[in-house]
Amino acid sequence: MENYKLVLPEHLNHYGYLFGGYLLKWVDECAGIAVSLDYPGCNFVTVGLDKVEFKRSVKEGTILKFIVRKAKEGNTSVQYRLTVYRGDSKGDEKDLIFSTIVTFVHIDEEGKKRRLPR
Repeated sequence: MENYKLVLPEHLNHYGYLFGGYLLKWVDECAGIAVSLDYPGCNFVTVGLDKVEFKRSVKEGTILKFIVRKAKEGNTSVQYRLTVYRGDSKGDEKDLIFSTIVTFVHIDEEGKKRRLPR
């Protein structure tokens, strides 16, 4: 799955660069959309990101490209690899902004872990 986001003035820190918290929010949203599409009708919560390391600074007006791919499926959890590039990038390593693996756990109505549907 691919998604895009435009960096606007309200997303910038006091130095004029993208505030990392916004990027993490967008990463979680994009991965959340992917898991919802892959498992319709199921409830998931984010339990972790494997690594948080910002590779490049991002200025206002940059279009970010989010690429989400399922990485691993367990009994109750599923992981997605998420990479963020400059929007005009063809996936070049030099344009990599951020990458991580997001882990979700399938839960029931009471918030308890539940097996993934097969």
